[in-house]
Amino acid sequence: KILLILGFLSTLAVIALIAVAVTQNKPLPKNIKYGIVLDAGSSHTNLYVYEWPAEKENDTGVVQQVEVCKVEGPGISGYSHATENAGPSLAQCLQQAEEVIPSKQHQETPVYLGATAGMRLLSLENKSAADKVLSSVEKTLRSAPFNFQGARIISGQEEGAYGWITINYLLGNFKQSGWTKLLHSLKSISETSGALDLGGASTQITFVPNELSSESPENLLYFRLYGKDYLVYTHSFLCYGKDQALQQKLARDLQASTSNSSLFDPCFHQGYQRTINISDLFKNPCTSANKKQFPFNQLYIQGEGDYQKCRRNIQKLFDKTNCPYSSCSFNGIYLPPLQGDFGAFSAFYFVMNFLNLTSEQSPIALDKVASAIESFCARPWHEVKAAYHQIKEKYLSEYCFSGAYILSLLENGYEFTEKNWQRIHFLGKIGSSDAGWTLGYMLNLTNMIPAEEPAVPPLSHGSYVGLMVLCSLVLVSVLLFAWLLFHKPKCLQKGIV
Repeated sequence: KILLILGFLSTLAVIALIAVAVTQNKPLPKNIKYGIVLDAGSSHTNLYVYEWPAEKENDTGVVQQVEVCKVEGPGISGYSHATENAGPSLAQCLQQAEEVIPSKQHQETPVYLGATAGMRLLSLENKSAADKVLSSVEKTLRSAPFNFQGARIISGQEEGAYGWITINYLLGNFKQSGWTKLLHSLKSISETSGALDLGGASTQITFVPNELSSESPENLLYFRLYGKDYLVYTHSFLCYGKDQALQQKLARDLQASTSNSSLFDPCFHQGYQRTINISDLFKNPCTSANKKQFPFNQLYIQGEGDYQKCRRNIQKLFDKTNCPYSSCSFNGIYLPPLQGDFGAFSAFYFVMNFLNLTSEQSPIALDKVASAIESFCARPWHEVKAAYHQIKEKYLSEYCFSGAYILSLLENGYEFTEKNWQRIHFLGKIGSSDAGWTLGYMLNLTNMIPAEEPAVPPLSHGSYVGLMVLCSLVLVSVLLFAWLLFHKPKCLQKGIV
C-alpha cells in the first residue's frame, strides 16, 4: 500500500511539474506596437505601417511591415506650384493606416515623414516652396489621430545609411547567437551586405569597406549596434536617380545637336515619339547649369532603339577623368574597393524585375544581362506597347533607358565587373518587408536597435522549466530508491525468509 501511495504521489508531482512547465510556456496575449513612415520620394510617396511585439523591442528580426499604401499623384515636390495640396494628397493613405492599426493605439503610434532627393532639389531651386510643401504635409499629419514625430528632408547620406541598416537588420546580420555566431565568425565573406539604392532623383551606395582609410572622411559613418562597431562608407549622388539622369542625358544631347528641334534618341524604342518643353527640361538644378537659348520652345524626340549607342551616350554622364584619391567612382568621388554582397533595391529592383533579370536561384551573368536589355531596346515600340498594354506609357517607354542606365551606373560608375556582378542581389522584399530606407529610419528614431547587446539570462525560460522538471524527476527517483533500500517492505522481507 505504501509503495502504491508513494508511486501515486510521485506521479502526481511529475504531472504537476509538467503542467507548470506547459502553463509557463503558453504564449502570452499579443501586445503589438505600431509605427508609420512615409517615404516622400521624387516621383511618388509611399506610406509604410510596421508592427512589433512590445516586449521584444530590443530583439532583432521582430519588426515587420504589415501595410504599404502608394499615395495617388506625384511626389510632394511635384506640388511646388500648389503647395497647399501636398498635405491633403496623403489623406487617403493615412485613412488606410487608421483601418490597419487598432483605434485604441492610434494616439501612441509614431508617424514620421522623410523626404528625399525630389525635395532636396526643390529646396535648392526654391527654398520657400519647399518650406510651404513641408508645412502643408505637417498640417495634415498633425490632424491625423497618430503621434506626429516630424516631417523633414533627409540627407542623401542618411538615406544611404538607413537603407543599409534596413537590409542588414532584415537579413539578421547585426545580431547572432549560439551556433550561428560561431558559424558566422568562420565565414570568409563580409559580415554585412552593402546597399545600392536608386530613386528618381538620386542614387546611393553604402557598404563596410575591407580596409580602413583616412581618405574622404566625410563619406564615412560610424555605428555601434548590438555591441559591435561598424565603419560604413556611404555616398549619395544627387541628380543621378533614373529620372534626373534621363533629363541630364537629354539636355546634353540637345546641346550637342545642331540647334534642331528634332532629336533621334537611341534610348527609346524605334517608332516611339515624345514632345517635351525646353523650359521643363532645364528647370531644375540638375540641368540648369547647361541651359542656353534655343530658337524653339519644344523638343521632338524620336526613338532609335540602339542599345550600344544609348550606353555610349549615358557613359558621358560619368566623369572619370579626375580622381584625387586612390580610387574613385565618378565625378572625383572617393570609392574604396567593393566588398562583400550587395542588396540592390528600389528602382534597381523594379526595372530589373520588369526585364526578368532578378532571378536569385541562378543569378544571371553580366553579359547575358546586357544582351537581354539590348534585345528589349531593339523591339519596336508598337510591339512593346501591345505586349505591356497594362503599363503606363511614360514608364514603359523609359525601361530601355533605365536598364541601360543601371548597367552603366553599376559597371562604369561603381566598377562592378563580370567577376563580382553575381554578388549583387536585386531585392524587392526581404520576408514581408520592402527593402528600402524607411524601416532603418524608424528603427533609428525609436531606438529599436540598441548600441549594446541586450542582457539575456544564460538559459531560455523553456530550457529552465525543462531542467526543473528533469531535476524533480531525478530527485523523486533517488528518494524512492533510498526509501526502498533502507525500509524494505514486509512482502520483500517474507520473500527473503
